[in-house]
Amino acid sequence: MSFLLKIRNLSTHYGKIQALDSVFIHIWEGEIVSLIGANGAGKSTLLNSISGIVNSSSGSIVFNGDEISKKSPEKIVKLGISQVPEGRQIFNSFTVYDNIMLGAYLRRKRKEKKEIQDDLKDIFNLFPILEERKKQRAGTLSGGEQQMLAIARGLMARPRLLMLDEPSLGLAPKITAEIMNVIKGLKDNKLTILLVEQNARAALKISDRGYVFETGNVLLEGRGEDLLLDGDVKRAYLGRDYKEFWE
Repeated sequence: MSFLLKIRNLSTHYGKIQALDSVFIHIWEGEIVSLIGANGAGKSTLLNSISGIVNSSSGSIVFNGDEISKKSPEKIVKLGISQVPEGRQIFNSFTVYDNIMLGAYLRRKRKEKKEIQDDLKDIFNLFPILEERKKQRAGTLSGGEQQMLAIARGLMARPRLLMLDEPSLGLAPKITAEIMNVIKGLKDNKLTILLVEQNARAALKISDRGYVFETGNVLLEGRGEDLLLDGDVKRAYLGRDYKEFWE
């Protein structure tokens, strides 16, 4: 097993505001790694820096041996990184099928017709409801179904690293559990996953390792199960009555 992603001394700014400050993280191939922390801690900025949506100010991002910190988002997708953004960001007026196929846009340009159809079958096996509603407008789906659609679109790029930004946002606990089970199952198919999630407990339960972010810095790093048991982590995210929620 080798590092798939290595981030060293990464800093990112929005104008004069520093969003990331000398961040170091690594991800082994085949891992699920969670980033947890309060709103504004820098988690989403890190994902956007990796995917090239936001330009980093300094530092290094190495993916599968390639330095990608100065590459365009399109080139980063070609290398094998796919991001499922916060808030789904599906195209409401497009059909479910068209939204899914947008994820394979670069592959269609390479004329991977058979491979795309094979992957589409896998997507419909993973999310049968999407096959049932493939001709339906995406904006008419429930929140949970829209999140499934956003994940499906990301998977159609056939990534080696799938980055998920707040997949449980706005979802009921039962639907959140279903989404987390899907994410856990993706690891069983040899996919590496970087997960940003406000629901720390749900994320850490399925993660091999986790990083706790605070104001643009990595505060803690550890195995998912160890962070779950860390009293400081519990208090930081669930307050005085954390035991009621964690036990």
